[in-house]
Amino acid sequence: MPKTVTKDPVARDLANGTLHDAIADIAEDAARLILPYWRSGAAVQVKSDDSPVTLADQQAEALILSRLAALYPGVQTVAEEQAAADGVPDAAEGRFWLIDPLDGTKGFIAGKESFTVNIALIQNGVGVAAVVSAPATDTTWSTGPDGARKRRFGEPWRPIKVRDRPERPAALLSYTMTDDEAERLSARHGCKAWQGMDSSIKFCLIAEGSFDVYPRTGPTSEWDTAAGQTVLEAAGGRVVVDDGTPLMYGKPGFKNGAFVAMGG
Repeated sequence: MPKTVTKDPVARDLANGTLHDAIADIAEDAARLILPYWRSGAAVQVKSDDSPVTLADQQAEALILSRLAALYPGVQTVAEEQAAADGVPDAAEGRFWLIDPLDGTKGFIAGKESFTVNIALIQNGVGVAAVVSAPATDTTWSTGPDGARKRRFGEPWRPIKVRDRPERPAALLSYTMTDDEAERLSARHGCKAWQGMDSSIKFCLIAEGSFDVYPRTGPTSEWDTAAGQTVLEAAGGRVVVDDGTPLMYGKPGFKNGAFVAMGG
């Protein structure tokens, strides 16, 4: 009998695993576009919410949206700069992309290394494929057909997974916290050691077994967390809200409350 050919390219490429590679390549191309703007004194504009934006954010998002539309036409996209220009959609259902073309813009402007390109595919509130790419270190973390993985640009993938919780677990925290706040928050989660860091790299460092917990009390947007959470969950970790249920996506206003990301 002839094989059944799906008319849904997203479902097809999720099933055969090629979607993960496709979005990783897109994120790395966006990372290469961003990198010449880093530490270059690029002009900074201020958006209506008082957050900064640069040409690197805008051009990277344009590349990502164009490439995703060519590969998977008709899938809704919710992207940071698009939302800033046109308004945030009320909510989303079913299948959609969440995109942050340059997560950690403030750190990027300051010349720090911890900024990322984030792309996540959401289905029914849950991430099913994602990539986080760090231009400054030529490093990408991604979901794959068999779990989470990591590579340097141009090198083969290698699998990653969370570590079992050690006797002295280490926390990652937002760099905006004061030392006293950070110490109190890390201690609340059983961690005496902690490190402040920008961007979604925090999720990825837990996914690869370098850290154990990332608690977040302040608000974030869904495009800040979706890709990192999806990679972490593929590596065996989890991200939960106050009642212990997973952090979900497509919420009204695309805003997150408090959550905790954790490994083993």
